[in-house]
Amino acid sequence: MAILTLEGVRFRAGGAEIIRPCDLALAEGEYLAIVGPSGCGKSTLLRLVAGLERATGGTITLDGRAVSGPGLHVPPEARGIGMVFQSYALWPHMDVAGNVAYGLRRRGLARADRAARVAEALETVGLTGFGARRIPSLSGGQRQRVALARCLAMRPRLLLLDEPLANLDTHLREAMIDEFRRLHRTTGTTIVHVTHDQAEAMVLADRIAVMGQGGFLQVDTPATLWREPVSAEVARFVGKGQVLPVEVVTPGALAEVLVFGRPARMRAPAGITRGPALATVRAEDILREPGGLPARILDRQDTGAAVVLTVEVVDSPGTILRLRQTGPVPGALGEVIGIGFRDGWLIRDGGAEGRGTHSVRAEARVSAGH
Repeated sequence: MAILTLEGVRFRAGGAEIIRPCDLALAEGEYLAIVGPSGCGKSTLLRLVAGLERATGGTITLDGRAVSGPGLHVPPEARGIGMVFQSYALWPHMDVAGNVAYGLRRRGLARADRAARVAEALETVGLTGFGARRIPSLSGGQRQRVALARCLAMRPRLLLLDEPLANLDTHLREAMIDEFRRLHRTTGTTIVHVTHDQAEAMVLADRIAVMGQGGFLQVDTPATLWREPVSAEVARFVGKGQVLPVEVVTPGALAEVLVFGRPARMRAPAGITRGPALATVRAEDILREPGGLPARILDRQDTGAAVVLTVEVVDSPGTILRLRQTGPVPGALGEVIGIGFRDGWLIRDGGAEGRGTHSVRAEARVSAGH
């Protein structure tokens, strides 16, 4: 049975629909990340699950019990959910143990039981011996661990994380990502994690929900989102996928297509038919190919692990592509090279249906250089 279920959940405020009908089923022990552009409704959806906002439609069910629905709104403290905010929301006048024990004390646990739970939670997050420390004396990463320990001490069935790593520097964020992975493995807690950092989501989550304009665009595993986005919008957002116009010559699981008049093979979902379509191509799947599609080098960046070339397709002025290659990569600015495509995914979102090739190409030119 799903530990969390959303059925047609929506939220309106000030006459605007902030969250349009959302459906989701989250299995026990699953780690779900929610990503999307600023203002898409990620944090609002989390607040609806927590009970901090009241849904204006649909049903939210936790452990088989409805907590939100028509005429029903179970308050946050009665939902058995833990939540870690971006600000951590720690009490500066209390020591670490006092912060971790705060919810337990309000719940009325005996002193000995509180002490045992606090010690257990601090050990889980790697802060054994920190109970007497004051909050202002802690680093950002340590404060984050205290906030997590406070939630874990309550033994929640569901843990909600709202941009928990946003205030940390790169080094601390990487360390906390490792900590979250360890924490999830050792506790088995079901987690919903809102983040603006796609790399963070890819590393941590079993599934990722991509949001746009208040709704779910795609909910899938990280690998599926990366290789098989369901729409051009998802393709552009996840890892800045490049969306190109293609002509499907022979449909199939590995379709034969023309890319700017050059033959290539690309993976395709069921239902793809002959004619104009859109495809998403990753930078690492565009290769230098002698005699291939002519492209002029506009920029090159050496990242150490790879070289990223930015090129413009000679036969399609304005179409900008990125190539990411490892090893020595010859080519000077302004030089025309040949390129080819070793992989790609045809998008079945109706983007090319009912439109001429010209309109598809116009859209692709904007998105490819995103």
